[in-house]
Amino acid sequence: MIEQHATLSRQAICQLPKAELHLHIEGTLEPQLALALAERNHIVLPYASLEELRKQYAFTNLQSFLDLYYQLMGTLKTSEDFRDLMIAYLEHAHDDGVRHAEIFFDPQVHVHNGLDYNMVLDGLLAGMQYGRENFGITSSLILCIVRDMPVEDAHRILDLAAPRADELCGIGLDSAEVGYPPELFDEVFARARAMGLHVVAHAGEEGPSSYVEQALNILHVERIDHGVRAIDDAQVVQQCVRDRIGMTSCPLSNRRLQVVDDISKLPLRALLEAGVPVSVHSDDPAYFGGYIADNYQALANIGFSAAELAQFAQHSIETSFIDEHERQSLLEELTQWRAQYVA
Repeated sequence: MIEQHATLSRQAICQLPKAELHLHIEGTLEPQLALALAERNHIVLPYASLEELRKQYAFTNLQSFLDLYYQLMGTLKTSEDFRDLMIAYLEHAHDDGVRHAEIFFDPQVHVHNGLDYNMVLDGLLAGMQYGRENFGITSSLILCIVRDMPVEDAHRILDLAAPRADELCGIGLDSAEVGYPPELFDEVFARARAMGLHVVAHAGEEGPSSYVEQALNILHVERIDHGVRAIDDAQVVQQCVRDRIGMTSCPLSNRRLQVVDDISKLPLRALLEAGVPVSVHSDDPAYFGGYIADNYQALANIGFSAAELAQFAQHSIETSFIDEHERQSLLEELTQWRAQYVA
């Protein structure tokens, strides 16, 4: 066994069994694949080379990221494109020790780009099936509502999703946070819950702790995505502890988007010590410099112990929406990892 406070090897981090619960599939679109898809689909991007495109990844805030994010999403045109995108992500996830993934997608944007909802869904599901068969990763989809689009548009996407709601896991809320509080989407989330979907929401990334409170008490979410501003309100933290509300942290994303200027300033240890089931994920890894193992590695590099990293992984499994048999199987695997790496 290694010492509890020794830095874990990369191999140990990749062997750590974990679930990925905060991952936007469109955010896994690597620059190389974006250029390949643009060529495949006869789309002209305003970048002369891969190097020039990579220079665009110096983001100053959430909006500067979203501008590039939505532009490159326009290279996705066919079912094959979405299948290839999903397979590329799941291959990364497999290498990083992900056993289960609950994956966000943004159908509103794709529909606005002229694509058919069912075509997008079919492509993603085909990639997920490939991942199960070839990488052993179980996965499910969370339809994200784009909060800076009109609420009426959110209802229209639910109309499209309703006939195949059983092929989704849940509904989420993403994109530009400030000025778009969760309470705007009360009726949308009520519809989604009535459709049998799990509910999660981005809150407290750039928005205040009150957005986390609204997500909990108005949208009745089962997980908070990001949620770092929750630390500003002791009552919100206590509610997350009491109700076992998972909080999906994305350290490299928070650093790249200037939520904090150093990941050591994220309140992850304080949340852990308070009893919040916080976990670690990669958000939009193609844009933020790292997949899930890179996020765990970044925390190990600033002093998080093997025991703490295992706690993050445990929370990811416990707050996922998998069935109890799979949950217990993954927790048993995690127990074996702890026996090897935690003093």
